[in-house]
Amino acid sequence: MKLNQLSDNAGARKARTRVGRGIGSGKGKTAGRGVKGQKSRSGVAIKGFEGGQMPLYQRLPKRGFTNIFKKDYSEVNIGRIQGAIDAGKLDAGKPVNGDSLIEAGLITKLGKDGVRLLAKGQLSAKLQVEVTGASKAAIAAVEKAGGTVKVKEAPAAAEA
Repeated sequence: MKLNQLSDNAGARKARTRVGRGIGSGKGKTAGRGVKGQKSRSGVAIKGFEGGQMPLYQRLPKRGFTNIFKKDYSEVNIGRIQGAIDAGKLDAGKPVNGDSLIEAGLITKLGKDGVRLLAKGQLSAKLQVEVTGASKAAIAAVEKAGGTVKVKEAPAAAEA
């Protein structure tokens, strides 16, 4: 096999239809756009236009808002941490932080504001946990198992 012998499978690439190239092509003259009117011309932007009537998206009531101060945490439950320790993915002797949770596959990426520890599930391992947020119940569960929770500051956002 040589590079000059490589080719695509038959029918894998379909040539685009060249419109407006003569009456014999079947797509000549009006190029499949019909005849006259705004939609036959270029620069048409009439999606949602209802002939001057108030469009549907403007007639419907608006609800809710987006909170721009909302924190973006990667959340992890203590039950999942215990499961990772039991499976051997997480070492109970080392501190549990965002990087170790990513390595163990418990979270895919760090949230903009770090990791938040939640209390769903049971914990029996003695852990040192370093997170940017934790619920009171999660802190209580870790301390009950003989571990410690260190809640550190969230990474500072870039000031604009």
